[in-house]
Amino acid sequence: MTPHLRIVRGDATPEEIAALVAVLATRHAQPEPRPVPTSQTWRNPARAMRKPVAPGKSAWRMSALP
Repeated sequence: MTPHLRIVRGDATPEEIAALVAVLATRHAQPEPRPVPTSQTWRNPARAMRKPVAPGKSAWRMSALP
């Protein structure tokens, strides 16, 4: 098995080699998937408002209900 990384000059410490490997590993890592946008309608304050009461039979009764 041949090594994927070879130091040709200098005297690198094990910590320096580990830092180099970490940088190279993150550079070629797969990008994180973008989060799926969620619906924001549950935050809309208009949801709390009730529908207008339509005039007609029992409209007075429905006017007191939310």
